[in-house]
Amino acid sequence: MSARKLFVTTALPYANGNFHIGHIMEYIQADIWVRLQRMLGNEVNFVGADDTHGAPIMIAAEKAGKTPQQFVADIAAGRKQYLDGFHIQFDNWHSTDAPENHQLAQQIYLDLKANGLISTQVIEQFFDPEKNMFLPDRFIKGTCPKCRAKEQYGDNCEVCGAVYAPTDLIEPYSALSGAKPVLKSSEHFFFKLSDPRCVAFLEEWTQDGRLQPEVANKVREWFSVRTNPDGSVSEGLGDWDISRDAPYFGIEIPDAPGKYFYVWLDAPIGYLASLKNLLDKRGQSYDDYMADPDLEQYHFIGKDIVTFHTLFWPATLQFSGRKVPDKIFVHGFLTVNNGEKMSKSRGTGLDPLKYLNLGMNPEWLRYYLAAKLSSRNEDIDFNADDFLARVNSDLVGKYINIASRAAGFIAKRFGGVLGEVSPDGDALLDHLRTLAPSIIELLAEREYGKALRETMLLADRVNEYVDQNKPWELAKKEGMETRLHDVCTTCIEAFRLLTILLKPVLPALAAQVETFLNVDPFTFASVQQMLGQGHTIGNYQHLMQRVDVKQLEALFEPPAQAQQAAEAIEVIAPGGEEIAPTITIDDFAKIDLRIAQIVHCEAVEGSTKLLRLTLDVGEGRHRNVFSGIASAYQPAELIGKLTVMVANLAPRKMKFGISEGMVLAASHGDEKAHPGIHVLSPWPGATPGMRVG
Repeated sequence: MSARKLFVTTALPYANGNFHIGHIMEYIQADIWVRLQRMLGNEVNFVGADDTHGAPIMIAAEKAGKTPQQFVADIAAGRKQYLDGFHIQFDNWHSTDAPENHQLAQQIYLDLKANGLISTQVIEQFFDPEKNMFLPDRFIKGTCPKCRAKEQYGDNCEVCGAVYAPTDLIEPYSALSGAKPVLKSSEHFFFKLSDPRCVAFLEEWTQDGRLQPEVANKVREWFSVRTNPDGSVSEGLGDWDISRDAPYFGIEIPDAPGKYFYVWLDAPIGYLASLKNLLDKRGQSYDDYMADPDLEQYHFIGKDIVTFHTLFWPATLQFSGRKVPDKIFVHGFLTVNNGEKMSKSRGTGLDPLKYLNLGMNPEWLRYYLAAKLSSRNEDIDFNADDFLARVNSDLVGKYINIASRAAGFIAKRFGGVLGEVSPDGDALLDHLRTLAPSIIELLAEREYGKALRETMLLADRVNEYVDQNKPWELAKKEGMETRLHDVCTTCIEAFRLLTILLKPVLPALAAQVETFLNVDPFTFASVQQMLGQGHTIGNYQHLMQRVDVKQLEALFEPPAQAQQAAEAIEVIAPGGEEIAPTITIDDFAKIDLRIAQIVHCEAVEGSTKLLRLTLDVGEGRHRNVFSGIASAYQPAELIGKLTVMVANLAPRKMKFGISEGMVLAASHGDEKAHPGIHVLSPWPGATPGMRVG
């Protein structure tokens, strides 16, 4: 069977900040799959790039006093420490502002135009009268016209997934100035996604097995004319606005002065640009590579960008005469400690660079995330206690323990030379070899969690063999030298087999094992081999330390400034925290505090900290608010009570739903010394809707 040719990418991170843990999770997931394919003997080009264009970059650069080019270059300069730190091995990392992307994006546009799929029309577009500029979709916010979720962007809803025009938003406002935008006319360019050719292609492409079943089912909804629960009508695929007006940091549309491609047109083309840059550096032909009918193309993405990758991207490729993706692998989000929203100030975020700077082993995290991942589009949770238990139990207690229990005897008693394996040892090794292909297949199917569970079951079998034979006792008995050699040799051979299966997940550790065993780099073909009698191994050095609980505590500590304040509270801080910096009456006036009645309260399934409050704020409807007060109150004792809430806080999307405000509660800064949470309650006579202040 000939080697497969694979072109693999991850979603391009927006170049307005450092990598966060969600990026690292996606890159680890893809990196494991790429390493697995290479161990199978397949040829892989794995590329990434910074997504550099758009108004947000332009605005952020202006605030920083830099050109957009310098701004994104400074961001790009910080990428390597993350990628190297977590052993993520892209073949190339590039930029969507590179010459290759300008050339490819403009050519793809011209090809679409030649195919009759580009149209122009004068549209009314939102304009910020204070900033004197047309507003990009992501700088317009309002209420989703489909599901009525608040604080949604002007191009698509992050709650229901609907795609719409900014003018469809209810009560829109400028995210730059807060001003109510006005409509001004402008000529825009559209990709005719509603063309029957596009619709027919996408209906087939999205349902032919290229997407996970749950993703395909969701995408299917976007093709049909239907009535939504709120009474609005979805009319199937609409044309896609692919242009933006100057000022804009992006790629100019050919023969259209002052017009630029919308960032979501040129961003995925950055996949191709990064590949072209890589092949050009190697002296290979990009055109020949992409024309190979055996080439397979795969994208790893998060569920928040499914629309662009399952509709616009494949249609753009298909109708510009290019290869379409073979699969889109969609993953869920990462939450922390039972679904809690990440917050750096509260110490509930997981900062990947802080993780590395604390000296925590990057392969602990690779293993833990892999153990939670499946091929489905599901959220996963990083739980500190679970992380500690899994790493210490699985990796150190089960896997590493096998080598540490046998290597010393091989070195001291037998000069580092392996012996002969007897029938019971052969039976154990045959069992591992027999099950290895099914584990490799699980990894290939991205069922990482299942694969690692099966691998650890094999490690359990090996440890049972060790416990049955007790090499530490054999070493004390006369006449048992041969049996000791046999048992320890079996353990080393088994450890080698387990390492081969774990290598895509633990590449650095596997390299250490290869050195220790004096062998060439492992491939999956190595499973069917043996080191054999007479093979000399190297000196064993402990391969992995256990997680220290103090490291986890430090990982989730608040930032240094907050920590310094916490250290001073015993002396100077009332209530356990220093008084916040002085504000003006104008600052305070921006906060709308209202009396609210708790009309219902219930526990949140899957969370030990949150209660779901249904609040009457005197506005003719009820609000849904999640509050982290479950440790202090039973739901029943809050129903009917009055409290105070921040009524104009932007709604936020949480794992369990949308939270539409914040209930005020008091607690001491030193929760250990002064436990307790106290929900604020007004004096009798207050009624829902009264403003506080």
